[in-house]
Amino acid sequence: MPQSAPYGSWKSPIAAADLAASGHAVADGLFVGDEVWWSEHRPTEGGRTAIRRAGPDGRPVDVLSAPWNARTRVHEYGGGAWTVTEGGSLVFAEFGDQRVYVSEPGRHPVPLTPEPELRAGTRYADLSVVGDEVWCVRETHTAGGAVSRDICAVPLDGSAAADGSVIRSVVAGSHFLAYPRISPDGRRLAWIAWDHPQMPWDGTELRVAELDGDGVCGPWRVLAGGTEESVLQPEWIDNESLYAISDRSGWWNIYRVGVDGTEPAPVCAMDADFGAPLWQCGARWYAELADGRLLTVRTVGTDTLALVDPSDGTATDLDLGELTTVALADVRGDRVLLRAGGARTPAGLRLLDLASGEISDVRLGVEDLPDRAYLPTAQPITVTAPQGREVHAYAYAPSNPDYVGVDGELPPYVAFVHGGPTAHVAPALSLVFAYFTSRGIGVVDVNYGGSSGYGREYRNRLRGQWGIVDVEDTIAAVRGLADAGLADPRRLAIEGGSAGGWTVLAALTTSDVFACGASYYGVAELEEFVKETHDFESRYIDGLIGPLPEAAALYAERAPLGNVDGLNCPVLLLQGLDDPIVPPSQAERFRDALVRKGIPHAYLAYEGEAHGFRRLETQVSAREAELSFYGQILGFETPGIPRLELWRP
Repeated sequence: MPQSAPYGSWKSPIAAADLAASGHAVADGLFVGDEVWWSEHRPTEGGRTAIRRAGPDGRPVDVLSAPWNARTRVHEYGGGAWTVTEGGSLVFAEFGDQRVYVSEPGRHPVPLTPEPELRAGTRYADLSVVGDEVWCVRETHTAGGAVSRDICAVPLDGSAAADGSVIRSVVAGSHFLAYPRISPDGRRLAWIAWDHPQMPWDGTELRVAELDGDGVCGPWRVLAGGTEESVLQPEWIDNESLYAISDRSGWWNIYRVGVDGTEPAPVCAMDADFGAPLWQCGARWYAELADGRLLTVRTVGTDTLALVDPSDGTATDLDLGELTTVALADVRGDRVLLRAGGARTPAGLRLLDLASGEISDVRLGVEDLPDRAYLPTAQPITVTAPQGREVHAYAYAPSNPDYVGVDGELPPYVAFVHGGPTAHVAPALSLVFAYFTSRGIGVVDVNYGGSSGYGREYRNRLRGQWGIVDVEDTIAAVRGLADAGLADPRRLAIEGGSAGGWTVLAALTTSDVFACGASYYGVAELEEFVKETHDFESRYIDGLIGPLPEAAALYAERAPLGNVDGLNCPVLLLQGLDDPIVPPSQAERFRDALVRKGIPHAYLAYEGEAHGFRRLETQVSAREAELSFYGQILGFETPGIPRLELWRP
């Protein structure tokens, strides 16, 4: 029989070391000959990204072994960091110096691009092999801080390693470029472009241009898009037309676009998103099959894989069982590589046979799972926020077969606030959630206004309202649980990273709902942030709050740093010292304000970590510190967890 014990103090088989050491997020996925290759984050190897394949016995084998790290820093979020030639050679961007290398089977990688004047100052993403060249997006940084981008072609013969002038610039002309796609006859290039202050989910353009005899673009034409239309993933149908994703209807749908300038025609009009925010280069949400049908992923809350017939616009949904988060990796004939997971199914790379419907695991992101009895169940909830806004979230109640709560006691809950703030959460098997719920601490994962997956109107709720709508929606979610008698209203905590960290700090400084909060590399103020952050997001705040200098008063009014006088609860700050996106100065300024006001807190700064903790030791330290912090503030013991020392006046 389960024993009665206070919520939060339950003993759990899930340790911080377990969820870090056994986890190795799997991304990408590519058919290479008869093999499947993928990229894999290795926390136990300093957080590097390895390229791996399945060996003869089915066990993973490194294609790219340590210390090589296939990760690009274009936009700082990367994407499209590796590809493979027809002969089976790996082409990749190395994280350390950001040069492109080629690695032939059994041989040491050799560089294809020159060593930049500024270390890691020239970066490459969205790599694809075209004939005897690698076509990609290039990002160039100067010592003076200027950043420029173009689409370029790098010779595969290695000649550019010593002479960068042989790299051909194909097209530039905008702050940002993505998705270089050459027409089947090689005569035209299509790509996506946008400029500051737009973000790619706000407005982009689909451009096309003729390639001259030297392989350089002439004048381009805009086929779709603008400052209020986000266009993604162009793919050639034939030499005269393309598919592309556009949210001109209010939802990201797939359109057929002619190079003659005719109005784009929807392929399958639906109130659902067949796309998502372009944080990483090369993301894809559909693929054309040999018979002309499109394999698509659409989202309304959760993901659905479907076959779309462009001839009549019909969509046939495919049964993926418990899988509720789906991303396309690669397609070959009837075989499809999916990155997918579910509420009680670990995320990872899976192989789908379209003919039989059979799904098999290739490589999961977690090797060892605890007994399912220790894993929480996702309960979708919808609450009403101010102005009658519907807010979607998922609640994970405490779950441990060995314990029940003490009579008359309600569990503490932690609100998880995702980053972006355009990200999207769905039911997920998360060992981080289980780390808390198996100890008697509930979790609620919130898709506040600004989140993707519910159409453009839902995303646009945050325009000019960052620090208001996100805070109100998160508060509405936890209050909904408390009002329903599921959570202790006096023991509510909030945690989030990056933009989610901003929401944590904004909620703590402008409301009294939460007893404490943990900010992972969160934004604390704005005027210095827009000066110090990287180029990709340097104008993001224009849309979230307003442009400078016009919105300077709003910047000061919204910034958590300026509202510390309204803070009356402890805060945990966790920060990577090498973070180029949210620099350490953000956490340090907030820490200094906490000291001045005499607020109990802890500030943990990690050397060698950037935006998102990748090393095993960091992940363990941060998660144990967070649990100890909650225990001290919310009033429960945390057996077996090192005690976090809080600064107190």
